[in-house]
Amino acid sequence: MRQTLLAAAAAFVIGGVATGAVLSEAQPPAPPAQVEGTSPPPPHRWMGWGHGMHRPEGGMLRNFALIYRQDDRKLAPADVQKIAEAFLLWNGNHTWKVTNVAATPDGPIGFAISTADGAVVAKFTIDPHTAQLKRVG
Repeated sequence: MRQTLLAAAAAFVIGGVATGAVLSEAQPPAPPAQVEGTSPPPPHRWMGWGHGMHRPEGGMLRNFALIYRQDDRKLAPADVQKIAEAFLLWNGNHTWKVTNVAATPDGPIGFAISTADGAVVAKFTIDPHTAQLKRVG
């Protein structure tokens, strides 16, 4: 009986090692590390049309950019209002409003997103030169 248990344990260990060897060979290689400042590799040809939409350098949103992106955006409070309203509409929100749009003394333009009854959901600032958005409340 002892030999049977020993043989079963040995078979279990050998089977586990063999299975581990097979599974380790089946794993795909790790993706190459991306160097900062470089773009990711192009998508595989089988990924289809919609998979490039979320890449920063391409996809649907970038295809709408038919003009050169200026280094200094020169945004005014009215521009920021339009951008924030467009963001809400782009995401299908027709009830929230953009309120309290005003330039701050230190440069950024502040605004708030409010519900239809006036309750503030969140506050943001946007840099008028770079258009960098920051949530502040």
